[in-house]
Amino acid sequence: MVDFPEAAGLAVDPRLRDLREANAQLVIAALTAQELEAKAEHAHAQQIRFLAMVAHELRNPLTPIRTVALLLNHAGLDKSQLTRLQGIIERQVTHISRLIDDLLDGSRVSAGKFQLMRQVMGLADVLDAAVQMCKPTMDQRRQRLVVSLPEGPVSVDGDAVRLTQVFSNLLENASKYTPDEGEIQLTMAQQGAMVVVKVSDNGMGISASALPYIFDLFVQDTTASAFAQTNQGLGIGLAVVRDLVEAHGGTVAATSPGRHLGSEFVVILPTI
Repeated sequence: MVDFPEAAGLAVDPRLRDLREANAQLVIAALTAQELEAKAEHAHAQQIRFLAMVAHELRNPLTPIRTVALLLNHAGLDKSQLTRLQGIIERQVTHISRLIDDLLDGSRVSAGKFQLMRQVMGLADVLDAAVQMCKPTMDQRRQRLVVSLPEGPVSVDGDAVRLTQVFSNLLENASKYTPDEGEIQLTMAQQGAMVVVKVSDNGMGISASALPYIFDLFVQDTTASAFAQTNQGLGIGLAVVRDLVEAHGGTVAATSPGRHLGSEFVVILPTI
């Protein structure tokens, strides 16, 4: 049997040893480059996703502002109506300002996260603000909105602007996929240390194939999209909802019995 130099205890050729070390360094460098490339691609995808979400959300406040502008042209508005319309405009301008701040904050874009400004607040006030944003559109389509809230206060530690964003998105989504003269329900109930908010409708519903992916970015239910037609979005709003709810330590889920049988979105948040 022939012994190899290393097995026989003989000295290894320095050139061979250097070659082995060089090969090992090349392998390590290649693996490191692949890992860095994967991280860079992930960071880039996060940035694109975040920018798409913020751009989408910048459009949302324009609808209530445009509606209010039209209402202000009507004569006969009393002081309480003017105050309410002024409040809608102020909230939407605040919303837009916050979104622009997110875009200008490079760290937010890199991390792909919205900025939260938390404070203890009554969730009923947030829901009322969301309703005020969406009600004019519902009224135009003669849709009935049924709101059911508990008598006592329910407080959460959250960002009022962002949570209003969550529930206005859900209400707007319900209105978009519910026919004229349809019904939308908004309910809130406290369950132990959590609060449960439900937005349900008797509209188009969600197909079984789309339901598991309904909160993913750019996902659309083709059946619902065909119904919405001219009011069709890009499949971003629900992804924003999920990100903001989870940032508040909560969860959001969607259910639907099927086509033409309506849908329900359930948001669960921790209370104070």
